[in-house]
Amino acid sequence: MRRLLLVLLAVIVTHTLVMLAFEDIGVADAIWLTLTTLTTVGYGDFSAATPAGRIATVVLLYAVGITVLAQLASDYIDYRLQRRQRMLEGKWDWDMEDHLLVVNTPRYNGARYCELFVRQIRETPAFADLPIQFLTTGFPHGLPDTLRELGALHRHGEADNVDDLARVEPEYARHIVVLAHDHYDRRADSLTFDTTHRLMAMIDRERTHLVVECVDDANRQRLRDLGAHSVIRPIRAYPELIVRAIIAPGVETMMENLFTHHGDHSQRYDLTIDDVRWADLVAALIQSDLGTALAYTDAAGEVVCNPSADTRVRGRGLIVMVRANQEPAPARIKACLRAIASTHGTAVG
Repeated sequence: MRRLLLVLLAVIVTHTLVMLAFEDIGVADAIWLTLTTLTTVGYGDFSAATPAGRIATVVLLYAVGITVLAQLASDYIDYRLQRRQRMLEGKWDWDMEDHLLVVNTPRYNGARYCELFVRQIRETPAFADLPIQFLTTGFPHGLPDTLRELGALHRHGEADNVDDLARVEPEYARHIVVLAHDHYDRRADSLTFDTTHRLMAMIDRERTHLVVECVDDANRQRLRDLGAHSVIRPIRAYPELIVRAIIAPGVETMMENLFTHHGDHSQRYDLTIDDVRWADLVAALIQSDLGTALAYTDAAGEVVCNPSADTRVRGRGLIVMVRANQEPAPARIKACLRAIASTHGTAVG
């Protein structure tokens, strides 16, 4: 296309000079005559009158210029079509900066997981317009329409290929997430470790926040030692876990504990609570080192999470964050709440 454009410019300049030499017109009229003839508009207000001018017009414009212009237009259309196709197939190198780079996609129901993940990102006001790019072989025929409509882009490639990794420019990313390809196979950690090792040689750890998934808990510390800021378990039904790790680093650790029985975890205690102030209840449990109240179950059986401090709690259950292997017995929880009730003149059963 560049070559054709240079030929076309040479034809325009040459024909304009010929018109100035053989026709009785000025520079502006010579250029106008050349362009209207070349584009086949042909207004007729000017035309070559001399034999030399007419011969030059036939040779330069009719034989060469119009042909080159048509070829140039055809090549440009082909280029645009090929460019669009390469973008759809993930073969285009995107020029991105301060973006979120997601490396790998889940082996099972990857499209659905990615859609939920991107939607969660978009629903966060500070990240609503964050550029998002996937590096994966999971979409060989292009991203699903739902992901493209959400503004996501992708590059078809493999994380363990250094050229593919370099093409997505991780050094310019604000956040990078390395997903476990197969959350059922602990060998997926090998690929994650290799990818993380390559990324650490490309990124500035102070600038880019790196979140990685780890299938086998035994590998978590190794990935932290390698340089990952957050290491989390793959929980495919809840992409919010990774979103929290990006938006509010550290929150994901607490959330992970809610999904497992390891470390701190939530425990339900069935007891009757009648008109106890929520702030007094929370404070009493903490002061007694029994855990942190997260929610309660009201009289209708509905779970009320994180009520306001002055809420008067009336219900039949309490959900408490407790330490692993140090779960308070229900009797201790009841005794603590009875102490509150006696102080404030309320009842706990």
